[in-house]
Amino acid sequence: MNIGNIIFKLREDRGWTQEQTAALLGISRAALSHYEKNRREPDTETLSKFADLFHVSVDYLVGRTNVPHVTLDEPIKQFVDQLELSEEEILKKFDLTIDGVKLSSEEARRFIAFVRAERNMK
Repeated sequence: MNIGNIIFKLREDRGWTQEQTAALLGISRAALSHYEKNRREPDTETLSKFADLFHVSVDYLVGRTNVPHVTLDEPIKQFVDQLELSEEEILKKFDLTIDGVKLSSEEARRFIAFVRAERNMK
């Protein structure tokens, strides 16, 4: 199953219209329709909004797991929530590099989002 089918099923299971769902996500109905019909894939931010709205993991949305709900132990969740490497001071303090090239702030933020999503899988 792909992202669009999963999003469609989650929305239908709740009995929500595309208009209702799009409003809750802060996107247009047309964009939601494109996602559901697999014409477009949501960016990382929008994917996170879908996960939050439907109370599922990003890994579930992208088909990496069949388990929709992943819960971190509370101490780990508190640690992850407090760890915010995307702050400019911390990014300046640590040189995050890949293949010897320093990551830009945006690349570092995307990397951090990936790590968080991967941690949610465990």
